[in-house]
Amino acid sequence: MNLLTIGINHQIAPVDVREKVALAPDTMQDALADLKNYLNHTSDSSSEVAILSTCNRMEVYCAANDQHISENQIQAKTLDWLASQKKLSVKDLMPYVQTTVASEAVRHVFRVGCGLDSMVLGETQILGQMKQAAAEAQKAGSISTYLNQLFNKTFSVAKEVRATTEISTHAISLASAAVKLSSRVLGPIENQRVLFIGAGEMINLCATHFSAKLPKSITISNRTPQRAQALVQTLNNQGHQGVFLPLAEVPKRLHEFDIIVSCTSSTLPIIGLGMVTTALNLRKRQPMVLVDLAVPRDFEPEINRLQDIYLYTVDDLGEIVKEGMQFRSKAVKSAEEIIDTQVNHFMHWLHQRSNVPFINSLIEKSEALQQIEIEKAKKRLIRGEDPLKVMTELARGLANKFMHGSLHSLHQSDEQSMEEYQKMLTQIFMANQRKH
Repeated sequence: MNLLTIGINHQIAPVDVREKVALAPDTMQDALADLKNYLNHTSDSSSEVAILSTCNRMEVYCAANDQHISENQIQAKTLDWLASQKKLSVKDLMPYVQTTVASEAVRHVFRVGCGLDSMVLGETQILGQMKQAAAEAQKAGSISTYLNQLFNKTFSVAKEVRATTEISTHAISLASAAVKLSSRVLGPIENQRVLFIGAGEMINLCATHFSAKLPKSITISNRTPQRAQALVQTLNNQGHQGVFLPLAEVPKRLHEFDIIVSCTSSTLPIIGLGMVTTALNLRKRQPMVLVDLAVPRDFEPEINRLQDIYLYTVDDLGEIVKEGMQFRSKAVKSAEEIIDTQVNHFMHWLHQRSNVPFINSLIEKSEALQQIEIEKAKKRLIRGEDPLKVMTELARGLANKFMHGSLHSLHQSDEQSMEEYQKMLTQIFMANQRKH
């Protein structure tokens, strides 16, 4: 069994690389089917694949039960597929690719699920994203026994880590970092007008953090009005006055806002250089803070060149998170110990699964030998021979057949391996005696 992960994440790749390989949610089903077909095209095996694509990582999880294809070949084929999908060069991607195999692959997936590999150490959002990735793969029919077991084990390990350690205590989120950066630039949030573009989980988190600071106004804009209006209603129920702004009206009203936080699934920027330049002129050069939490990015990178504009990406917020995080080393150590134990358990299960074909083969041969002796016994009974004598000969015949292969191999073994072979046979037959 080849088990591996192939990914590009925030630890080794900047946002301008990550956005190039990110997969939009509405393309995931097609991507999973296409990758599975591509990996299986030149192989007799049936590879299992799942894809996790977030603002901080794009990772492929693969299990391939084929001795004729190596981990290196699977990695090469996966990167070829990804480069082809995104019209990129494999050579350009390679410096940012992280691959783990076997037990290290299991450990990596567990660490991701527990938030130990996240920009915000111990954050819980990643677990929901992994569950969504598993659900997408299930729907696409791209995973089966091995990756199902890996995901299920990951979820239980994450639950154990959060229940028994303080890994999530004191976690500083990207949302709170956005508030901190904005107040550094513009002063108290209570004097600012905030626009949120998007209505997903990250925008909901940001709206919660910003609304707690009682900004002058909160406006929500989104491609789907119903989702934006639902968030507005939530804010209103909490005592904050939120209003909805149709996405089409954002360009002509951009100048009204001091802070703009955006996180959509758009594959192209939705806020351009010209739009911000116009807004800045209408504001008479009054500064604006733009927080881009999307990957691919929602704001054109060229906007950062404008004076009086403070544009921050997820990587910039990550630096703020690092500044303020004080995690107990004991909690991290405890989490790693739990993961190490569970990796060993998973690898034991994996090795047991790898023995199934061999065991089934032994059972088939055993049943064939039994059938031969049973047929002999039937014929003798039909001829009227003594049943006790027939049963004795049946037992002796089975014993001889089962012993023949072992004794033949023992006689054929060299002096160096004979002692080890004797020990193995002794263990087998002693186990049988204890059982009966």
